[in-house]
Amino acid sequence: MGTVSDVVVVGGGPCGSFAAYNLAKLGAEVTVFEEHPEIGVPSHCAGHLSIKGLKHLGQYPLPNSIVESTFRGAAFHSPVGNEFSVRFPSPVTCTVNRVLFDKHIACIAEEAGVRYHLNSRVESLIMEKGSIRGVTVARDGKADVFHAKVVVDSEGISSRLLRQTGLRILDRRMLVNAVQAEVENVRETETDVVEVFLGKDYAPGFYAWLIPKGDGRAKVGLATRFGNPREFLQRLMVKHPVASKKLNSARILREAFHPITLGGPISRVYASGFLAVGDVASQVKPTTGGGVVFGMTAAKLAAEVAWKALEENGFSAGYLSEYQRRCKESFGFDVKVMLRMRKALDAMSDKKLDEMIGICTKLGLDKTLQGVKDIDFQGQSLLRVLRSPRMLGALGYFFYVYLSANL
Repeated sequence: MGTVSDVVVVGGGPCGSFAAYNLAKLGAEVTVFEEHPEIGVPSHCAGHLSIKGLKHLGQYPLPNSIVESTFRGAAFHSPVGNEFSVRFPSPVTCTVNRVLFDKHIACIAEEAGVRYHLNSRVESLIMEKGSIRGVTVARDGKADVFHAKVVVDSEGISSRLLRQTGLRILDRRMLVNAVQAEVENVRETETDVVEVFLGKDYAPGFYAWLIPKGDGRAKVGLATRFGNPREFLQRLMVKHPVASKKLNSARILREAFHPITLGGPISRVYASGFLAVGDVASQVKPTTGGGVVFGMTAAKLAAEVAWKALEENGFSAGYLSEYQRRCKESFGFDVKVMLRMRKALDAMSDKKLDEMIGICTKLGLDKTLQGVKDIDFQGQSLLRVLRSPRMLGALGYFFYVYLSANL
């Protein structure tokens, strides 16, 4: 018959662990299967997170050992080196050690009663009468069967299990390939400012970033819609008019590569006995590619819906569709706005990007943006600052470019 659990979670990343944690707090019996032998390893992400987003999830402040730096501002560099910067009176973002962060979320889940099985790869979903009723797991050289009333899929971007449900997977046309590097011997950086570099010669379809760590070290990376991200990173470090001054003597200590999904959430995130959370559901900000806060927000909603299903013994697709409805209420509007922003950015030539940076600086938009309190839910933040003539002027130009490219 196999082992029985209330809920099986596939994947021990922050989204899977946070779903498990919230379910266990409510009283569910939860088992997590993680295919790697260690939580958080390998790490691909820069770990740049909003402080407000973490607070909203009840996860800030974090232990000092996890937080690497905090940041009060950001500087945006155009392809030819023009700059627009924003400074806030207090820190708005932080970088975390992603290995330690992932372990921390798993640790609080374990303390709440969640059982973890490492080195355990979920091979397939168990289907019974059109409903998902568990998983088969490969571990210790053999296959085991685990039955569950609900399976929460947090497998990541591969979507291998999601395909088995018949649900539509994420839009692979909206993937960018990223490289994340740890470097030393970085020069001329402000330790509390994140830097963003724009331009199709350096990061076509996305952007590059430099996140200082202090002591001449930094996290540097970019993503690109085509080509080899490593080659674009070398070009950025040597040729970009601003980045090269900071990075041309830098030494890369380690690199990691991973895809990022920018197409917005998949059209349906539930099936009978099944919920999808995190990257597999493409719950990622289309503008910045950040998925930790969005994914963990969805994970908490999934946990609440799954717990209600357990209490009321209702596991049909119709019953679990409440999860999708709650996700749309939580961040559906923001995603729509960010998708339009992503399309407008993709449509901009490097010349237009230069003009945009110049307009933002000329209008003094930094003063308006200092009133932005939430960098995760960007659609709602945009509404709050729309009364500013400066913002209206910048948006007018932004959407003129968008419309010109789509007419």
